[in-house]
Amino acid sequence: MSVLVVDDEPLARRRLTRLLGKMEWVHRIDEAGDVIQACQRAREHRPDILLLDIQMPGGTGFEVLQRLAHAQPAVVFVTAFDHHALRAFEANAVDYVTKPIEPGRFQSAMIRARHVAASRSQDDRIAELQETVTSLKRALNDRDKRAGEFWVKSQGEYLRIASESIIRFQADRDYVRIHVADADYLYQENLASLERRLDPADFTRIHRSTIVRRHAIARIKTAPFAALIAVLSDGSELRVGRTYAASMRAALSR
Repeated sequence: MSVLVVDDEPLARRRLTRLLGKMEWVHRIDEAGDVIQACQRAREHRPDILLLDIQMPGGTGFEVLQRLAHAQPAVVFVTAFDHHALRAFEANAVDYVTKPIEPGRFQSAMIRARHVAASRSQDDRIAELQETVTSLKRALNDRDKRAGEFWVKSQGEYLRIASESIIRFQADRDYVRIHVADADYLYQENLASLERRLDPADFTRIHRSTIVRRHAIARIKTAPFAALIAVLSDGSELRVGRTYAASMRAALSR
């Protein structure tokens, strides 16, 4: 069967492609990084299975399904949702895989998608996908209202960290490290995914590896070569990335 991998993060696409390459029954793998590209390649190659992210540049995965109309393949949603949010629509979805991807879970999802693609009639598939889209939209809207709390594992226990207590998020490979006043915790979500669901009125990205609480910025220092340093309420000093320096200066001027 053929598979189209749709995700705006190249690293995520490479991981999925690597996992698909181990499946003997997958004979073709194509990739897309945004909504327009996904629709073009889906119409061109007519994949049997679509691995679909939800949040992408230029739209969402839901829009991909709507634009494909009656030419929709079997869909496995690859999401950054937690398992609690997914329970609301688990019964209606063809399947889903959460990020970070666990190979065993991914394989079982692909086996189910293969069966669906091979045996389900087109009308049944469209009806189920429509139910899936409705349920996913509801879950996404509920989740995107705001990331109000974070659960982290520490010394064998799960701790709740209120969003209001967070000073900054720091990228740590494929995860992020949450910094509060007197501690830091590893959280299983990448920075790009996390940024999409944080309230921009409360948090701002100052570097490709750093998101900070706006009210935690105590002052801004200048450095050589027109660089900026953000000094936070916990005393940490963080360099403002060149990409984000212009917006920071604009904010200061206001």
